[in-house]
Amino acid sequence: MSSRGISVGQGNTLQYHVRSHVGRRRSNNQDSAVAIPAESSTAFKKHGWLFIIADGMGAHAGGEEASRIAVTRIPKIYSELKPESSPPLALSMSLSQANKEIHSKGENDPGYKGMGTTCSAMVVLPQGVILGHVGDSRIYRVRENKIEQLSRDHSLAWEVAAASEQNELKQGANLPSVPKNIITRSMGPHSDLDLDLEGPFPVEENDLFVLCSDGLSGTLSDEEIAFFASGLSLEDATTALVGLALVRGAPDNTTVILVKAGLQEVTQYSKRETPWPLEDDGGNRANHRRPWIFLGMAAISFFLCLASYSAYKSVETDEFLRRTFLAASIIMMGLSLGSVFGSFFSFALIKPRRKIKMITPGRGAPLGRGPYRHYDSTPSQKLFNRIIRSLRHAQSELAENNLTEESHTLAKSIQDSKNAAEAGNYSLATKTIFNGLRKFHDIINSNQLTKSDPNGSA
Repeated sequence: MSSRGISVGQGNTLQYHVRSHVGRRRSNNQDSAVAIPAESSTAFKKHGWLFIIADGMGAHAGGEEASRIAVTRIPKIYSELKPESSPPLALSMSLSQANKEIHSKGENDPGYKGMGTTCSAMVVLPQGVILGHVGDSRIYRVRENKIEQLSRDHSLAWEVAAASEQNELKQGANLPSVPKNIITRSMGPHSDLDLDLEGPFPVEENDLFVLCSDGLSGTLSDEEIAFFASGLSLEDATTALVGLALVRGAPDNTTVILVKAGLQEVTQYSKRETPWPLEDDGGNRANHRRPWIFLGMAAISFFLCLASYSAYKSVETDEFLRRTFLAASIIMMGLSLGSVFGSFFSFALIKPRRKIKMITPGRGAPLGRGPYRHYDSTPSQKLFNRIIRSLRHAQSELAENNLTEESHTLAKSIQDSKNAAEAGNYSLATKTIFNGLRKFHDIINSNQLTKSDPNGSA
């Protein structure tokens, strides 16, 4: 089995890396991910960096097609909506329109009946990070030794936790009696989309953002995700994260996007920050300007009428000028009266303007309630021991498949990691653990294992 996609890039001072793997039990990869760069400082201010991850659902190729539509159509729609006027509104409308297209295809094509997808989108802007998400694909922020979940899972487990008034910040979806794979919202099943907007979240230099499908978050703990994301280069970190998921059986497709902010992405609010409307008024604001335009034209025309008539009265000898001024006076009076009637009908026909919800970046409450959960991800002996136990399980699996040399190589990485961790040298322990995870990742990709581990080890 091979990775479906690997993407890496940078621009301004932002860096990112994308990795996706089909996993060890699935025959096709229904995850999709995309990174749309801001190619200049002007583009960064206008529409920012856009990152999207989608986890498809549906029989046959339905889920794969649904996630593909999401990551293909959302960026295009977003760019066409002039996001500089209101990035959260443009993001919301982009997801809603893509949802309609997925729903329509599912309704009209029997082969895609019932298809859907989760979708988590993140935009990095000078004013901070905004999110639009539906489903249980997550978005995290890692800052120093702390990981925060910025998105809320739309899952049965989280709904039960909320209904039982449990503290989501500490317990979240950790309810053993409730299935964790049942989601309550997604793109595709319905024509109308119920999504969440979050942010803007301020960005500091070296902030790490993690977008991942539940193939990763369901296999690794939040602390483990933060540990590898912050302890390795972006490329090595995605290898380690996917590698640990494979070590633990990877029952689902696994996709991760790592984003690292640099100095130029640090949030800076201007004193005159333009408010962002959160609703589309259908052009009603422009319509409300029309009556006043008509009244302005009426006033100007009436003034010109008076001036022309005054000139007509003052000229006594030149008959041609008198007739010209009189004609101009009559024309201006007609234009003035027409403008008055135009203003009247504009006021009568235009619907009363409704109040539009607005948000001003840097002032007032942000959208949503995130972060929803946060954990300390400082390296610890307990954290290393858990990962080492999983690696030992993987070593046994290699030995059972007669991969003796590979098993010995992994055993050495395990022992070196254990020794370094016990000595408190967590930096060396991280490197040696990475070597072991990379080795197992490569073995899976080379199809050397003849027997797959149905359970893995957590």
